[in-house]
Formats: sequence, structure tokens, C-alpha cells
Amino acid sequence: MMKTKFLIAASLSIVLAGCSSMGANTSVYSVNQPVVERTNYAIDVNGDPTYGIAGSEKVRLGEWLDAMKLGYGDRVAIDFGDGYANAAATQTVAEMTAEFGVIMNDTAPLTAGRVTPGTYRIVVTRSSASVPNCPNWSKTDDRNYNNSNHPNYGCAINSNMAAMIADPEDFVRGRNNEKLDSNSGTRAVSAQRAKTNGGK
Repeated sequence: MMKTKFLIAASLSIVLAGCSSMGANTSVYSVNQPVVERTNYAIDVNGDPTYGIAGSEKVRLGEWLDAMKLGYGDRVAIDFGDGYANAAATQTVAEMTAEFGVIMNDTAPLTAGRVTPGTYRIVVTRSSASVPNCPNWSKTDDRNYNNSNHPNYGCAINSNMAAMIADPEDFVRGRNNEKLDSNSGTRAVSAQRAKTNGGK
């Protein structure tokens, strides 16, 4: 009789252990969080000692920026390599990116390969946000003996947030309220209208 009771208790513990596969997250927080990835795109242009960037190279750069569909959230910087920074080149690129409503960064990220002397490397850094492993329907039954959240918990709201946030970098650094003013919310709209109306 004692042996029978032991076997029943052992088998019951095995069943319960198997049913606790819903997960270990018993909090109100989601383990499915947005992940931000950065990608650097670069183009090397020939420099000009007087105008910063040669005329034909300026046209090529403009076409490249158009093809990149430069927009809000993108970051642009110039890598001068081992040479000195060229103020004329910086001004030229700043004016070109301003047409897209993008302000240049002071420091360029590291990219593969060496910048050839006499050329400048314009780098566009673009960030994207997504929620890995979502949707997650790995759990197909309703047994949940440890009162944990479903593996898909948080996928919908966080995926929507990742799609709606205009600048994915806000997930990483947030915003400094001291730098915001009443016009902050209309800058992107104003830049788009100016571009549509030919800069007016």
C-alpha cells in the first residue's frame, strides 16, 4: 500500500512539472521588449580644397541621400580620416541634410576600411526597433499552475510601440525635457512642409 502511494505521488509531481512550461514570468512586466539595432551606411566623396566637395561629387552625394530616403531619426556625420576637418565640406553636407530635416552630428561612428586621403566619408546612421521572437505562440494549452504570463505577453503592445516611435533611439536614451520647447512637436511637420513647398 505504501508503495502504491509513493508511485501516485511521484507520477503527480511529474505531471505538475510538465504543466509549468507556461513560463517563469509571474510579474506584470513583459520579457518581450523592443530591441534597437543601428546600421551605418557610408559613401566616400572626393574633397575640394576650395569648395569642400567637388561639384560632380556633390551631385552624386545628393542622389545617394535621395536613394537613402533620409529622414527623421537618421544621423549624419563626416569622417575626415587622418586629415583635418574641412569647414567648407561640413557646411555643404549640413545644407544638403537640412533639406531633409536632418541635423548633422559632430562625431562620425567607426566604419570598416580606411578613409583614403583626399576623400571624405559621409556616414548615415539609421536605427530600427523590433521585438524579437514575437508573436510567440509556443504555448498551445491553458494549463498554468504557477500563474505565469503567456510567452506572447507584451508582444502586441511593444511591437506597436516599436513601429510607432519615430526615433528608435528614444528607446535607448529617451529625451531630455530641458531641451524641449513648445515647437518640438511641430519640427518634423514643418520640415516636411518646407520640403514639399520647395523650401518655403
